[in-house]
Amino acid sequence: MNKRLRTILQYIIFLGLGILFAWLSLKNLDQEKLAKIKTAFANARHWLIIPVFVILFLSHYVRAMRWRLLIGSLGYSSSKMNAFFAVMIGYLVNQGVPRLGEVMKCTVLSRYEKIPVDKLIGTIILERIIDALTLLLIFGITLAIQPDLYSRIMDTFFHTKQSGSTGSASYSWIMLLVLALGLIALLIWMFIRKKTPGDVWAIIKNIGWRMAEGVGAIRHLKKKWSFIFLTIALWTLYFLGGYIGFMAFRETEIYGIREAFTILSAGSIGMVASPGGIGAYAFMIEKTMMLYGLNEAIATAFGWILWLATTAVIVFGGIISFVAIPFYNKKRNLEKS
Repeated sequence: MNKRLRTILQYIIFLGLGILFAWLSLKNLDQEKLAKIKTAFANARHWLIIPVFVILFLSHYVRAMRWRLLIGSLGYSSSKMNAFFAVMIGYLVNQGVPRLGEVMKCTVLSRYEKIPVDKLIGTIILERIIDALTLLLIFGITLAIQPDLYSRIMDTFFHTKQSGSTGSASYSWIMLLVLALGLIALLIWMFIRKKTPGDVWAIIKNIGWRMAEGVGAIRHLKKKWSFIFLTIALWTLYFLGGYIGFMAFRETEIYGIREAFTILSAGSIGMVASPGGIGAYAFMIEKTMMLYGLNEAIATAFGWILWLATTAVIVFGGIISFVAIPFYNKKRNLEKS
């Protein structure tokens, strides 16, 4: 299978997943639920969209500044605005074609800052490793401050009982089923790709090595504490976006830090499950909020509103960046000459 065909198939699969999640999220909406959503919107604090937009834009700017630190560690430099424009353009392209945005933002920055594309792609890989490790930490915090969350998730998605040995047995069978399906999928992949157990172990070791290498690379950064600070700031902004979002609806204003950690974890999964998180992000947020007893209709509206706010910032910021970056650099070159 050639690379182009594989890319097309991956896109179709991810887009199909997004459409499936969108259908799952919206299929139960009837007139009564739509009426509840309309009432919730009518009573919402619409002005809160402003601080949410500011927070989302700021999170993209912080990501761009963190990227500049990685670029600087390679001996290259980039202007703040070019890095920010490239990040926004990359996000916009990712809305249509997953992962192509990462290549695009490297290509754009390389064009205006004369930095080798392969060097920039290396920094993106490192960024993804750091983000994956940070997300694992967030998952850990989410479960640590809500010890019963796992049980509630199992009850909601698998309709099991928490009480007595029956619940424990049900969880065990579900975990065994998940492991069995995972093993079957692995064996099918090994057969198709003609991989041996040794190849699989080599891949696992390589992933572990890359993660360890990513963590080790931070220690060698000239401004490692700045990088750590920007990483904390980045994920704090993501967290605040959801936390302030709770205050928009009267029905969600009762929720706080614990729930904000949960939707940050769930939303992060949704964002990588389909192009731009379409369908998947809203579905994950909806089901997450239903764990806390939120009405299904309001949970659906809340999930789609958060996704629409995130997407609107990316589309608006990406289009503006496409238009602005050549003019910015033309002016910058004139000032240098």
